[in-house]
Amino acid sequence: MTSTSFTDLGHNRREILRLAGLAGAAAIAGLPGAAPADDKVWRHAVSLMGTPKYPAGFAHFEHVNPQAPKAGLLRLGAQGTFDNFNPFVEGVKGELENGIESLLHDTLLVASEDEVATEYGLIAEAVSYPADFASVTYRLRPEAKFHDGSPITPADVIFSFETLKSTRPTYAFYYHNVAKAEQTGPHEVTFTFSERGNRELPQIVGQMPVMSKAWWTGTAPNGQARDPKSTTLEPPLGSGRYRLKSFDPGRFAVYELVPDYWAQSLNVNVGRHNFREVRFEYFRDSTVLLEAFKADSLDFRAENSARNWATAYEFPAVAEGRVIKEEFPIRSSGVMQAFVFNLRRPRFSDRRVRRAFNLAFDFEDTNRTLFYGLYQRVDSYFFGTELASSGLPDGAEKAILEAVKDKIPASVFTTPYANPVNGSSDAVRTNLREAVRLLSEAGFELKGRQLVEKRSGEPFRVEFLGYDQNTERFVLPYRAALERIGIAVDLRIVDAAQYQNRLRSFDFDLTTSVWPQSLSPGNEQREYWGSAAADRPGSRNLGGIKDAGIDALIDTVIYAKDRAELVAATRALDRVLLAHDFVVPQWASRVTRTARWNRFGRPAKLPEYGGSGFPNVWWYDEALAAKTGSPR
Repeated sequence: MTSTSFTDLGHNRREILRLAGLAGAAAIAGLPGAAPADDKVWRHAVSLMGTPKYPAGFAHFEHVNPQAPKAGLLRLGAQGTFDNFNPFVEGVKGELENGIESLLHDTLLVASEDEVATEYGLIAEAVSYPADFASVTYRLRPEAKFHDGSPITPADVIFSFETLKSTRPTYAFYYHNVAKAEQTGPHEVTFTFSERGNRELPQIVGQMPVMSKAWWTGTAPNGQARDPKSTTLEPPLGSGRYRLKSFDPGRFAVYELVPDYWAQSLNVNVGRHNFREVRFEYFRDSTVLLEAFKADSLDFRAENSARNWATAYEFPAVAEGRVIKEEFPIRSSGVMQAFVFNLRRPRFSDRRVRRAFNLAFDFEDTNRTLFYGLYQRVDSYFFGTELASSGLPDGAEKAILEAVKDKIPASVFTTPYANPVNGSSDAVRTNLREAVRLLSEAGFELKGRQLVEKRSGEPFRVEFLGYDQNTERFVLPYRAALERIGIAVDLRIVDAAQYQNRLRSFDFDLTTSVWPQSLSPGNEQREYWGSAAADRPGSRNLGGIKDAGIDALIDTVIYAKDRAELVAATRALDRVLLAHDFVVPQWASRVTRTARWNRFGRPAKLPEYGGSGFPNVWWYDEALAAKTGSPR
């Protein structure tokens, strides 16, 4: 569960937002004061981790500057292209432009970046739900309106819900347990759920972008009826703090602040969204994108390349202080980043084969020679959080695992998960010998220098799929190791659009993927690892995991009744996922590496769970810009 955030948008927006998907903040911690919906106990905020930090009527978030100026142009880079402004078909047709969902459309609720899994009313002024979480009712603000002045009504909310559920497979899956939406008052919308006790469903619904029914079912200037199921380059009617000012398909898009934005003085917006204009520049090549930043054609980037971070910022503007390199701690999330096997391919159905691939991966040497020692090896699906499993299970976690012991590997009770350790010639030889042994047990044998299936004699050949030439840096050494044990490896680099299409249709052998994990996981785990998502085109269950034990543990996570149970259930799920060796874990850093031209101000206290908070709570500083040059 996540609200689409504008925070830390780096040079590759499409990949970041895709990876973020619909995964983010989610379930548990018991909302206080729950009462039957008929009693209409209205709340100004909802929190899955306890009581909201800010009371009703608060002036603004603590991590903002309420006097921040609304000025300046912010230029951001994106790798890829765009040919679509219709969020209803994102992930299905075309390539959606960066700012359409994050800047153009408001949501019922908005997340607080200095709390975990807590959201406050935006379009909705209040929310109510019964003690069993069987439904949720949102009361809309009468003053909420679209950019043309038309009011945001329950009909718009219902239309957005029904259309997103029918057109975007990810939403259809995520809203699977939202049975219906109906108007229950002049400004009220009630969502009824098909199950009880799922504590995060009210927030999931609250993160939905609300679009204008009248506009999307109306007629375009060319006289043709608009179609929510088709791509379009007609700028849609929005309700958010920005509107689309100008664009050139595939090259750039410029957004400007709406001068009469209906919620500009609302407490959740005070001190936020301070740039007069935001411009996204598109680049097909990541190297060219970096050079554009160095040439002061872009203002900010989140650097995801360790090599670049270590070597590419030795230019005069950095030495002169006109460009600032800064790392920000990651406190809001964990992550699994890994080489992903397509389990739909028969050759990857055996766990021993998958473990052999892990044995062949020399992370230690890769980290030393390619990544300048800046990464840690990922060893959990919830890496970097208290939710990560370790050692052997005990207490509540062991009890949860015992309840499904007939559906999970017995090794989870006896053998803690550990990645192979390479980094020396002796360790590499030992691990490769073990990989060959496991492959032999799985039905393969070496004939000369080629690994073949014993039964058919078919050579073992795999293809790594990527979209960025930088993939070669870490795949080619891995390929050399795999070839030492007879596995033939092809590396296929395709453009971003083709890459997305191949992932949507699961047309790959191995690729790299990232699953962000919140501090309070829930329904998104079904989308990540659940059997129901395995064969749905475009799902985040890229590997195609279908496992009854994992499905049962996901439900235990979703229906946990308190924080302690959630932590135990998540660690149990983590442990079983690891035991299956579904992926070869890669690497991660617990900081966000950023570079910016020194023309921006920021609050003295940044949001604890918002990373850098850029650009949400930053602003254009004219005095700094004058010193840096190129004031705008």
